[in-house]
Amino acid sequence: MLLVRGSAGGTELTGTIYERGERAPQFKGAPDEDAAYVWVCDEFYEVESGGTTQQIDGEEVNVAFESPMPRGFDTREQATAAARDHVRTQFARIGVDADAVEIEVTKTEPDAKARTGPDAGA
Repeated sequence: MLLVRGSAGGTELTGTIYERGERAPQFKGAPDEDAAYVWVCDEFYEVESGGTTQQIDGEEVNVAFESPMPRGFDTREQATAAARDHVRTQFARIGVDADAVEIEVTKTEPDAKARTGPDAGA
């Protein structure tokens, strides 16, 4: 698994890329189980009232969440690029400059400690 974490405005968003041979979540709308890489992450947007209140850059922002929209990819590079774009887009939807989002990719392996950095497979 690869965890793709975006940080900006004092908050974070993390999604998961399930790699070949790993069991991705099965639910309505999930991609074909034959996809080599499956990206799953929350989607959200700013609302005027209701939702969940988040502190973004010191200001309160009301955020509503949508159901995760899993997507399948043939290569790790495609999945990682889409994940980075998705995370930046979610921040932009709540008023954070997409270029201000710092992205970190963490590789986790079964029964192993998480690795981060350039050798994490990003």
